[in-house]
Amino acid sequence: MTFKKADWPRRLRSQEWYGGTSRDNIYHRGWLKNQGYPHDLFDGRPVIGIMNTWSELTPCNGHLRDLAEKVKAGIWEAGGFPVEVPVFSASENTFRPSAMMFRNLAALAVEEQMRGQPIDGAVLLVGCDKTTPSLMMGAASTDIPSIVVTGGPMLNGWFRGERVGSGTALWQMSEDIKAGKMTQEDFLEAEQAMSRSSGTCNTMGTASTMASMAEALGMALSGNAAIPAVDARRRVMAQLSGRRIVQMVKDDLKPSDILTKEAFENAIRCNGAIGGSTNAVIHILALAGRVGIDLTLDDWDRLGREVPTIVNLMPSGQYLMEEFFYAGGLPVVLKRLGEAGMLHREALTVSGQGIWEEVRDARNWNEDVILPVGKALTQSGGIAVLKGNLAPDGAVLKPSAASPHLMKHRGRAVVFEDIDDYKAKINDDALDIDETCVMVLKNCGPKGYPGMAEVGNMGLPPKVLKKGITDMIRISDARMSGTAYGTVILHTSPEAAAGGPLAVVRNGDMIEVDVAARRLHLDISEAELKERLAAWKPQVERPLNGYARMFFDHVEGAHTGADFDFLKGCRGSEVGRDSH
Repeated sequence: MTFKKADWPRRLRSQEWYGGTSRDNIYHRGWLKNQGYPHDLFDGRPVIGIMNTWSELTPCNGHLRDLAEKVKAGIWEAGGFPVEVPVFSASENTFRPSAMMFRNLAALAVEEQMRGQPIDGAVLLVGCDKTTPSLMMGAASTDIPSIVVTGGPMLNGWFRGERVGSGTALWQMSEDIKAGKMTQEDFLEAEQAMSRSSGTCNTMGTASTMASMAEALGMALSGNAAIPAVDARRRVMAQLSGRRIVQMVKDDLKPSDILTKEAFENAIRCNGAIGGSTNAVIHILALAGRVGIDLTLDDWDRLGREVPTIVNLMPSGQYLMEEFFYAGGLPVVLKRLGEAGMLHREALTVSGQGIWEEVRDARNWNEDVILPVGKALTQSGGIAVLKGNLAPDGAVLKPSAASPHLMKHRGRAVVFEDIDDYKAKINDDALDIDETCVMVLKNCGPKGYPGMAEVGNMGLPPKVLKKGITDMIRISDARMSGTAYGTVILHTSPEAAAGGPLAVVRNGDMIEVDVAARRLHLDISEAELKERLAAWKPQVERPLNGYARMFFDHVEGAHTGADFDFLKGCRGSEVGRDSH
């Protein structure tokens, strides 16, 4: 497929501000000229906003100011007028109570900046987990031509001759400390090895997953997802993307042309093939909602069920993003999907061509990293969506990161009412728990935490770890880091804070998990469940004011993407009259 281009030249959106001799035009144009721009830049050149999520408190994005200069170079070369626009940057590393609480705020802020300012196209300069979905959501809401440029992953970490995966190693080593397998001194020594260059997590965590999703959706140039942050080719990608956005504006190639149902189906299958983060489920559902695409958890389960996980990266596998890039990166994966009949080949990309045109000549340079289908990490990858009386609207599990022996299990519930209750009890040897139990964490969903923090991969109790046990079934309405692993059931909907069945699970209840049958069942009678729910009273207080109040009042459930109820659907790029 090749995109049908719009007629050019035509009057651009930015000309409403800059094109003419009225008092208002002179007002807008004159002020911008105080930065030394010559008059002819305002005579119909596409104005490109570089929406930059750089922040010194967002370490993953700390190099994006430099990368923006390469984007600018590409825009100038193609005859555009680049303007760098700092936007809300939700850092996974620093934001409390959770970066997820601010994804919707960032998306709303970006949307209004794009709509309210004189830009004809946007480069979405992103990296850290929530920055990628939030900027894509904002762009989808305005439907201004947009292209994603990610900052890229860190180089491999190494500690005492072994690969150190950012995030994944943290969870492993913290459990080793509790089990007595590692000293605190060694843990501190390993800290520096986890983050030895600029960039996002070097595992297939949420940042790398969302970079892959942007590419699979067609919102980034082919090959963008895996280039390391400090590789010179990352800078080349930024410059080429700057060139490309100018032509996209001229062609009037918009997010609504790219973000079709077929594109979302490609992304879901791609997520299964790469062993991507469960966080992608929430972000992709929210993005689909912004463009009015009917996408559900059932689509995630249906489309991902038969997809083998062929990318051998932590936390599911052995390698890191650096090796993934050297092996050929995401184009190889998309080509494999296309050859297997699992790719909508005509789905349009920011290149103006169908996705198959971009990937059909890709080569796999390392079959230990991108595996043959016969050696897949799991033949049924994707995200498993479990339902039952404990999760009427669904819960999710990542099979490639789970333990096969726990995929069908019945165990006694050990309940933690919230994250503070968990922290108070988990290290107590008097806690009545063993490896056959099911750990249940409540009140950590969108409303409950608030913001649905990444606490679902609860660390195991030390007395179990000391027996050599490394995994147990854990169930919550929370999320978990894309760098984490284990048989962890997440996003249980409705959440406990909204009165979902999870809220009334009690210590000693028996819970049945059957992943193959997609079943999650609380083993009590329907009458008793109804009785418990009728007697339930909210445990989470509504915030008194501020953004937390707005979030609590308007956030929807995880099963639809945890977006705000008033942000569904594309609202376009039109703004009110100029009042100057």
